[in-house]
Amino acid sequence: MGIGTESGAAVSVEDGARGGAPGDAAVGRLLDAVRAGQARQVPKLLEPLDAAARKEALGRLKALRAEVRSWDWKRGQEAARIRRGLYVAGAGCHTGAAAAATWLAGSDMLGWDLKDATPVLAVLADRDPAWLADVAGRLAKRRNVAESAYELVHGLVVRSGCPVPATDGYVLGWTRKVTDKRLLERLRADLQTPVLVAHALSMGETPDRLTWSVGPEAPTHWPTALTALVAEGTLDRAGVVDLCASRLLRGGRARDLRFPLEVLRLLAPTGEELRERVPDWVGMAADAPSPVAGYAQEVLAGLAMEGALPAGALAEMTGAVLFRTEKKLVRAQLTLVGKVLARERGAAGELLPAVAEAFGHEDTGVQERALKLVGRYLSAVDAEVRAELAEAAGLLGPAHRRAAVEVFGDALAELDSGPYEEILPPVPGPEPVAPPAATVAELVEELVAKGLMEEPVAFERALDGLVRHAHRDRAAVAEAFPTGAWEMPHHFTHYPHGIHVVLASLLGLVQRSVIDAHRAEVPDRDSCSHEGLSGILDARLWEAAALVGTDELPFLLAAPTLHTGGIDPVVLVERLRAYRDAGVEPAPVDFAQALVRVLRADPSAGRAAGQAAALGTPAGLRLAAWLRDEDALGATVRFFPRGAKQFSGKWWLIDRTVVEFGERAVVREEFPPAFHWLGGAVRATPRRCYHWIGDRAQWASVLPADREVLAACLLPAMAHSVDGDQRGTTEPLTALAEAGGPVGRAVHLALAFGLGCLDSDDRLRAVDALLVLASRGELNARALGAELAWLVAEGSLKPNRLAEAVRTASATGAYGTVWAILEAMLPELLGAEKPVRGLGEVLAVAADCVERCGARGELAGLERVASARGSSQLVVQAGRLLNALRQGVDQPPTETT
Repeated sequence: MGIGTESGAAVSVEDGARGGAPGDAAVGRLLDAVRAGQARQVPKLLEPLDAAARKEALGRLKALRAEVRSWDWKRGQEAARIRRGLYVAGAGCHTGAAAAATWLAGSDMLGWDLKDATPVLAVLADRDPAWLADVAGRLAKRRNVAESAYELVHGLVVRSGCPVPATDGYVLGWTRKVTDKRLLERLRADLQTPVLVAHALSMGETPDRLTWSVGPEAPTHWPTALTALVAEGTLDRAGVVDLCASRLLRGGRARDLRFPLEVLRLLAPTGEELRERVPDWVGMAADAPSPVAGYAQEVLAGLAMEGALPAGALAEMTGAVLFRTEKKLVRAQLTLVGKVLARERGAAGELLPAVAEAFGHEDTGVQERALKLVGRYLSAVDAEVRAELAEAAGLLGPAHRRAAVEVFGDALAELDSGPYEEILPPVPGPEPVAPPAATVAELVEELVAKGLMEEPVAFERALDGLVRHAHRDRAAVAEAFPTGAWEMPHHFTHYPHGIHVVLASLLGLVQRSVIDAHRAEVPDRDSCSHEGLSGILDARLWEAAALVGTDELPFLLAAPTLHTGGIDPVVLVERLRAYRDAGVEPAPVDFAQALVRVLRADPSAGRAAGQAAALGTPAGLRLAAWLRDEDALGATVRFFPRGAKQFSGKWWLIDRTVVEFGERAVVREEFPPAFHWLGGAVRATPRRCYHWIGDRAQWASVLPADREVLAACLLPAMAHSVDGDQRGTTEPLTALAEAGGPVGRAVHLALAFGLGCLDSDDRLRAVDALLVLASRGELNARALGAELAWLVAEGSLKPNRLAEAVRTASATGAYGTVWAILEAMLPELLGAEKPVRGLGEVLAVAADCVERCGARGELAGLERVASARGSSQLVVQAGRLLNALRQGVDQPPTETT
């Protein structure tokens, strides 16, 4: 009999036992209270129960807990009420500390914050202090538990008298508890404060309450409160300063370092405290995020100007800071060294070699300042140091060669390295996919591996291996995954996902009606392309779940042969031959994915088409026709003006990307419904979707032979990533660059958006993809430049981000390639009525590329900008680029390879 009805009316499983001993009746009343969610009544109902009765009650509580776990979301409120009672009753019935802690830490029991721990503490009031301390320690070690059940853990600590548990979770719960308008008063009165503040200052991820953006005058401002406690003597000043400095030295996200940095600033360390930690400040200046590095630079600059910083320490700091990319820090460091040398010329021998680190800086302005500084004090160094500096001058850009010769004269090494040669990465070759697992034991290892769904090749191998082994020996696979030992995801029968749905189906853990319902799903005409890509994967998994372990699916036709997801045409023919010989008809979704993956542009495609037709099967004829169709799939992309509002039929959307898939009758008539969107079945209207592109590693392998179509699918999300805070949107670009099919506007637009992404890692992946396309001879530099031009002009791409990306690309040696892109991009931006903010950084990269690759010529609009008044970076870099294009560099013309 069930625990409760759908309407919430309770039906007791203990009704048959009510007429027994008094203990049974008491247990029954306890269970009634639990089912009613009356957690506050539980302590009183537990009092008359002896050890035997509590043991009996515990068994029934566990059964109730198991049943509540099986309920679906429709009974969520009822389940939450019951769990509150379960939580208290189970704690009171457990006798062992480990078991009690496990019960209290149950994830299903703590789906809600335990704001009132009184009932739990009441049922544990008679326990030994050592027992309470043991439970408190176990709970405190579990981060989520200690945070959400802080009141309980704190109550156990107080009652047991044990030491304060300095753990991340306990500190998180504590900061949530004490942060209000009485923060300082609460901290002052709490005996835990010294221990927990020390731990908070050392945490890798600073608690949110400590990083709230409130002013120092706000009562909830933690740094101000801690400064007051230090001043009062409640907290040890030396200890707090040490903890702050140590945390800043360890590094991490700027957000996590904001708290210790602000505390340190408010404490205003004395000269002695600063001098004691010179190595720490040097380390921060070298490697810490900009705000921390800036603070460390201020500290060291102050010491240097007081004469309290040894020249060796200043040299070490200078070499590290000049290696950073932040121009503000670099320029400030050069200024500092200049001031020190003006006062102490004898330090030039130690400091100038460190200054020479800036000769290789990406900013030619920084190079110029460093060269002038070296030239000013070169006479103060000996011949050995002079030779070292002259050798380092080889890192200077071509624009500074004449100035370098004037500084070093005959000591300067020969800088002319001969004809310029473009350096591009090697063309990536095809990587064959290894065969599936040979044994069931190997298959088990693959299926239980973490991150399987994030690795397309590993996922495909595991799926094909599971299908093959289940076909050969279903019992052996089932035996390797006993249902009692294999932990299924919570509510799996209601919400199955990933490759494990196939395994679960094989083990009989998914109802057939659920599988059939999913196989019958038809995509909505208003679905976004991301839903389409995910829908294909889902359709494959549900089809495999229905057929796994039967003769209808001996192996997967769609298993890739290459790491890109592509399938060798000849291999697919052989797979179809094996199906024909076994008398098996291809599974519709599996075969459709195989067709989409087969490499139609492969040199063997023509021969494979003939072999496929010769099979004499419908599947063979379909493959032959597909291989001979030069335009099997297609997509076009349209953009509305930035900020334009388009009506979707339901609501207004600020979305301007429209992807239109070409009408392909063969796809809509012969392919399963999951593929119909590729044949034009979805409406070509603007739509906003909320799919997280970075979590969909499988998408690129769905369309490995049609990268232009794949790029069109990715564009809507990539277009949003230049404005929002999304990360990982360019993850498919590497696979896109290595995929098959023509490269058209969609691919170049995807590259353009990638180069302008907010996240630096996203931009770096876009640079990699750009270089791969260039090395394969598939990059249309002028087309990419044209896309970048209008995207920058309308404000979609920020020039500073683009400049960083193309600078990174050029620094690999691809100066000619980058210049070809910028040459096509710049005229439109130079001709704008109002100067484009940040364009000077792009011009600096362009000038560097021209100086190094020796390009010559004219660029529309450049002379007008270069001749403008002023000394802004835009004007200065425009003049530099103009001079380089008209005069060239002192080397032979470009030779691109």
